[in-house]
Amino acid sequence: MKLAGAAALVTGAGRRLGQAIAVGLAHAGCDVAVHYHGSADGAAATARDIRALSKERRAELVRADLSDAVAARGLADQAAKALGRLDIVVNSAAIMVRQAVESVTPESWDATLDLNLRAAFFVSQGALPHLRGAKGKIVNLADVAGFEPWPAYVPHCVSKAGVVMLTKALARALAPDITVNAVAPGPVLLPEQWDPATRDHIRETTPLGRLGKPEDVVAAVRFLLENDFVTGTVLVVDGGRLIR
Repeated sequence: MKLAGAAALVTGAGRRLGQAIAVGLAHAGCDVAVHYHGSADGAAATARDIRALSKERRAELVRADLSDAVAARGLADQAAKALGRLDIVVNSAAIMVRQAVESVTPESWDATLDLNLRAAFFVSQGALPHLRGAKGKIVNLADVAGFEPWPAYVPHCVSKAGVVMLTKALARALAPDITVNAVAPGPVLLPEQWDPATRDHIRETTPLGRLGKPEDVVAAVRFLLENDFVTGTVLVVDGGRLIR
């Protein structure tokens, strides 16, 4: 797929990796539907950064509470209406909540699984009429937590393991019209509440000896969008943590 002139929807584009991906796709020539729910100021900043790249580059704000499956399913229609078409969906909206196993409640479990996993399915489902006609692409944001157990983040790990299988299942179901892949970041943007000692430990125990940058994830997303012979793949971008 040639990214120049393509129309992309990026969920959770008001902060962190979603914001970096939205701006990165705009740099590659995409018009972007910038999705947000609570991060209105961040989404507005994302849109400003995109529009500043070129007078021709478009950024349209689309708001939806993706924990509501009906709203998630309708998001692609909003994006397609705003941009005039839809070629790409990047499901990056997520939360990562630290909780001891004993502290997990049905409500906190559902909050993580509904946004991190269920929303990705229904956003993708709602996009199918647009993507089929465009021979479009879906990229999901998984996590290395989908491959290894983190005791203080059990719902998050389960949700991201689900994203891995969702990616493979959708890729199988939607071939040959739509490719579906995922990027699984490792230590790129660490949680803001982690203390310096924890950050140092993560860096020192990463085989490449450093933390990743948002640009590393953006490059992986671009690869999966630009390559037309890859589907059902989860590209791990973790500095080697899974092999340590």
